[in-house]
Amino acid sequence: METERIEVPAPSRAYPVLVGPGLLDRPQILQEWVGDGGILAVTSRTVAGLYLNRLTALAGGRGCESLVLPDGEEAKDIRHWQRILHRMARLELKRDCTLISLGGGCVGDVAGFAAACYHRGVNYLQLPTTLLAQVDSSVGGKTAINTEWGKNLVGAFHQPLAVICDTDVLNTLPDRQLKAGLAEVVKYGAIADEEFLGWLEINGRALLARDPACLRHAVRRSVEIKAAIVGEDEHDSSGRRAVLNFGHSFGHAIEHTAGYGQWLHGEAVAAGMCMAARLAVAEGDLQSREQERLETLLADLGLPVNAGDLDAGALKKAMLSDKKNARGRIRLILPRGLGNARLTGDFSMDALDAVLSGRAS
Repeated sequence: METERIEVPAPSRAYPVLVGPGLLDRPQILQEWVGDGGILAVTSRTVAGLYLNRLTALAGGRGCESLVLPDGEEAKDIRHWQRILHRMARLELKRDCTLISLGGGCVGDVAGFAAACYHRGVNYLQLPTTLLAQVDSSVGGKTAINTEWGKNLVGAFHQPLAVICDTDVLNTLPDRQLKAGLAEVVKYGAIADEEFLGWLEINGRALLARDPACLRHAVRRSVEIKAAIVGEDEHDSSGRRAVLNFGHSFGHAIEHTAGYGQWLHGEAVAAGMCMAARLAVAEGDLQSREQERLETLLADLGLPVNAGDLDAGALKKAMLSDKKNARGRIRLILPRGLGNARLTGDFSMDALDAVLSGRAS
């Protein structure tokens, strides 16, 4: 299969996303995107055992230092962000250095935030190894860490040099992680492309079976949609980019309330999209058959469609700290028919309470 290239037209720095098999075995990847300065690769324990040697081999005689972080959400806190910065300082890396993120979304977020801060911003390269990171978190320049008060509350916009999506690495992804990534893929169809949603309904089993052509198409189409939206609203200032957070306000509240790491991000987003769809039905923006269609697709992909027994009051409290809120009002991304969505604070709080408590169906 040939490598596909999608351009992200971010005003501060346009860059490509490469999608295809075998990209981690191509020396030209580092030759093209990494300058003459030092290199630090940041990865996680599991990914280090699978792919770190292959990455350092690409660097050849140039040398590539590495730092291994814990797996999952544990990596996304201030301690590990400091570890990256301290390692870069001890290595005496200059502004011409390159930070490489090799891993899933959590590693990409914390490494990208470190790159945004070190010397007030250095280059970094995204090599995402999970489906969720390939289709979503590695693209768009949002970097962040979590705090005890909420998810992604501290961070910066910092665009990478490039995003290299080697679809072969998805073969080593655990089934649960693969399904979590598919939640973000479904999101793109729900907010921007109903035809793509139909393709997912037809090819769901093939995706779960890791059909290479289907996975490649899912990654490419997801990146195309996100790239177009990011190009219109790089810094999430106009509200256009906010639609990418469909399901995330509910999802982040689920993660926070349950305790980070109990739910995978994609699992929480899947449940969050269903909750947002139920609220949209209550508000008259979405037909019940469309809500049922979305829930059926997510359930068929092995994803949760509700928040289980999490306390409604705790979920609502967590939602009150969401970054999209304004003037003390919760604002959510609600679908206006499948393939379209909007950011709004104009909805019934009683209806929201019914959704959070599980009383809305």
